Order: sequence, then C-alpha cells, then structure tokens
Amino acid sequence: MIPIRFFASLLLCLTLGACNSVTSQLASAPNSSQISAGANARGTSAGTNAPNYRFGPGETIQIFVWRSPELSTTVPIRPDGRFSMPLIEDLTAAGKTPTELARDIEDKLQAYVQDPIVTVIARVDGPGDPRQQIKVLGQAVNPSSLPYRSGMTVLDVIISVGGLTEFADGNSAVLVRREGLDKTSYRIRLDDLVRKGDIAADRPLLPGDTIIIPESFI
Repeated sequence: MIPIRFFASLLLCLTLGACNSVTSQLASAPNSSQISAGANARGTSAGTNAPNYRFGPGETIQIFVWRSPELSTTVPIRPDGRFSMPLIEDLTAAGKTPTELARDIEDKLQAYVQDPIVTVIARVDGPGDPRQQIKVLGQAVNPSSLPYRSGMTVLDVIISVGGLTEFADGNSAVLVRREGLDKTSYRIRLDDLVRKGDIAADRPLLPGDTIIIPESFI
C-alpha cells in the first residue's frame, strides 16, 4: 500500500511545476506597455524614413479607371501643375500623392461613371525619375545627382560626392526643396557639419532636394 505521504509529495511537485511553467511564460511575454511602445516606435520610424511621393510639373502619370478602358490614359502634368484627361479638364496634380490624386479623379468621374475606381501611378522612363534624385551643385568635389534612399541625410550626400572643395563656402550652402508648385530654400551649415563634426547641422532629405554649395570669395 502506497503511503499517503508519497501522494502528498507527488501533488506538491506537480503544483510547483505548473507554477514554474506559468511564471516562465509570463516573464517571457511582453506587457501591454512594451507592445504599445514597440508599435509606436515602428510607426515613428516609418513616418520619418518614408516620405510620401508627390507629383510635380513635367511628370507623366498613368491613370487606370477600372472597367473603363476608354478613360484610362497616360498624360503629362503641365508646367502649371495641372493635367487633362477624358471627361476631366484642368485638374491639379502637382503636390498631391498618387492616392490623393486618384480620389480627386474619382470625385470628378462620379457624374459620368457609377462608383469609379481609379489608380494613379508615376510613369518612369529610363533608370529613374529625376524628381526622386538628390542633386548637388557647386563646390562639391564631384557634383552629381544621387538616387534617393530612405533615411538619407545631408551628411550622407556630401560624403557620397567626395566632400567640399577647398574653395567651398559650406556654411552658406542652400537646400532647395519643392513643396507643391513652390520652392523653399533652407540654409545648411556644411562647414560645421563636415569640417567641425557638428552633427546638429545635419538634416534629413526628401526626394527631389537640391543642395547648392557656393564658392567662398575670401
């Protein structure tokens, strides 16, 4: 006959084993604050490193209207930032994302097509769209155009073009950025960034940015 003490010991071991297993699972599982922080971190990274593509004058766009091939077309964006297509005249495209423009076209087509579904994409001819490049002009060792990549900064670009020439007035350099139909200029301190290592002078870039480095007259 098996002693009662043996059953008591066996029950205690089984209970402790189950508790240890549960404790281990709880310790390895992230709590709600960790999950929330991770999600926020991913959202922030995506927001900073993946700027939305926006159309500009001179681009060619492809417009697909589902079940309406007679309305689907490829058209250029005029210098005034507008375009025309079947049933629609003078619709603004410059400064809009493909999704925004598709919704605008759908709104216009509502009067002619039942529940229109539109897709708009940028048509790229050749190795790449110039509007998606970063251009460096003036007193760089190798002035050139560089393909934009996610997360690119001024420092990345200056290193890629070989740095500044000895005649460069780096702290008078200008970053020119297209914003819709307008262009905005920002002063950038390349001497402080490259020659003095002041990382605070670095700044993120967007597709289509142009860096102009003037010559020093001293």
